[in-house]
Amino acid sequence: MMRHLPNLLSALRLTLAPFAAWAVLNDHDSAALAAFAAAGLSDLLDGWIARRFGFTSIFGAWLDPIADKLLMLFCFVALLGVGAAPLWLVVLVLVRDLLVAAGVGLAWALSLPFRMAPLGVGKAATAIEILYIGTALLLLALDRDAPKLMLALASTVSLFVVLSALAYLYVFLRALIFGQHTA
Repeated sequence: MMRHLPNLLSALRLTLAPFAAWAVLNDHDSAALAAFAAAGLSDLLDGWIARRFGFTSIFGAWLDPIADKLLMLFCFVALLGVGAAPLWLVVLVLVRDLLVAAGVGLAWALSLPFRMAPLGVGKAATAIEILYIGTALLLLALDRDAPKLMLALASTVSLFVVLSALAYLYVFLRALIFGQHTA
């Protein structure tokens, strides 16, 4: 049972994603913030358990990032729905994630020397997206506005999303054109 704990925690994140979005859309802001925080803690915990005890699996290597992305996307769309995230930002994040997923799928279909691994800039983009969502949920829960802060965060998210998209495009093109393994 313990061997499957990381995957169970990732599955928990999958269930928390629609719940967090539902909570945002139904004005249960504290519950949404709590769900998002619990999901974040489950992500840290499942990664630590998997590394510490060697409980890694191919299924887990796919489930973990999918659970993370769905949580982020559900939250971004819900925040858009209540006016707490601008359309341009949500579209930018969605398009980047779809392009990265399409690139991975295409690389797999073409049997390119492509390894699914997060890049540093991609991790930074995700961290800033988490900061944006967490701040937006906290402001909703506290019934506060901070438009200048949220615009600064949105601008930072967009910068890192674009940089990460370009970095993943470079990795994909390197594999496609030169047949170079990604690292």
